[in-house]
Amino acid sequence: MERGIKINGIYKHFKGDYYLVEDIATHSETKEKYVVYRALYGEEELYIRPYDMFLSEVDKNKYPQVNQKYRFELQDIKSLNVK
Repeated sequence: MERGIKINGIYKHFKGDYYLVEDIATHSETKEKYVVYRALYGEEELYIRPYDMFLSEVDKNKYPQVNQKYRFELQDIKSLNVK
């Protein structure tokens, strides 16, 4: 089963920070797909990363201590804005 990317989904990077996926973009010349995502910390910078790299598994040889399987994993975070 192929994994997809959820627009407006919150993803956790395997190093611990959280990001909001804003969109998927296509390179105008190569047609390569990129994930456009925003940091949910600091100055909330906007980043892009190749689609396949965003979905890739963590290199367990380089990071043997990491429990997360994928570089970015979708989180099920409920709103904390309770009324």
